[in-house]
Amino acid sequence: MSALSFAALLLALLAQPAAAHGLSDVDSGSLWSYDPWLMAPLYAAGIGFYVGTQRLWRHAGGGRGVSFRQVAAFWTGWLVVALAVTSPLHWLGERLFTAHMVEHGLLMLVAAPLMAFARINGPLLWSLPASFRPSVGRILNLPILVWPWTFVSHPISATIFQGAALWIWHAPPFYARALENAGIHRLQHVSFFVTALLFWWVLLHGRGRGRSTRTRDGIAVACLFITILHSGVLGALLTVSPRLWIPAQGALAGEFGLSPLEDQQLAGILMWVPMGILYTAAALFFAHRWLTTNGGHSHLPLMSGPA
Repeated sequence: MSALSFAALLLALLAQPAAAHGLSDVDSGSLWSYDPWLMAPLYAAGIGFYVGTQRLWRHAGGGRGVSFRQVAAFWTGWLVVALAVTSPLHWLGERLFTAHMVEHGLLMLVAAPLMAFARINGPLLWSLPASFRPSVGRILNLPILVWPWTFVSHPISATIFQGAALWIWHAPPFYARALENAGIHRLQHVSFFVTALLFWWVLLHGRGRGRSTRTRDGIAVACLFITILHSGVLGALLTVSPRLWIPAQGALAGEFGLSPLEDQQLAGILMWVPMGILYTAAALFFAHRWLTTNGGHSHLPLMSGPA
């Protein structure tokens, strides 16, 4: 079964959930979920970004401080996250490995880079009352916060954290536990998104003390190359494995004409090929900029601290 066929079946499920054999007893309303532990911080980020953007634009003019492209990127990424964790895709992702892979791909390879490009720290700071901003700025630049941020925002650290989240949560014991426990399942989603957000943030805006733009872009290419390799290996292992890694994950595989093992194999192919292509496209972008940047002049703002 191809990824295109799966997408068609998924759309059919979302449009008419009661039509699929074996799903007729499922209330269509139950396919949509609302987890306040996930949505509350998402709402807070959205409100803060909106308020901060309006204040910035009133102060500096429309499109200044935060560009229209960054605003569009943020809200597109925000919507992708919201749909990934509330729509029927989330419900299906707990019962079909392929749907889970689509969901985590949306979080790590669509929403995270979009929201990283938006660089939300500026608008979020401006969302605070004017009298609070200097104090918050000083707090964020305290050594006790700057030192840990310097460590986690190093390209090697960010690459390792994202890779660790990917491998740990696909290890059968941890994955099975996430299916059984709602709190651990939340942690799985948060881990995927936060580590991916950090990874893309570092590639796009990473601190470059003593480094030219060309050097930073070269490092980004190396980080993406490593990510392509290890995620491809994990996808390949899922694809070629002769046994099920997480039997409970394929509960609805039969409804889509798949055996649980075929469902796992299709999930592995999605990680191996389409997600690998997206990482490769990003690597080509940085490689092009690496090769064409003249004189080390940066076209992207650099981070000034843990904010």
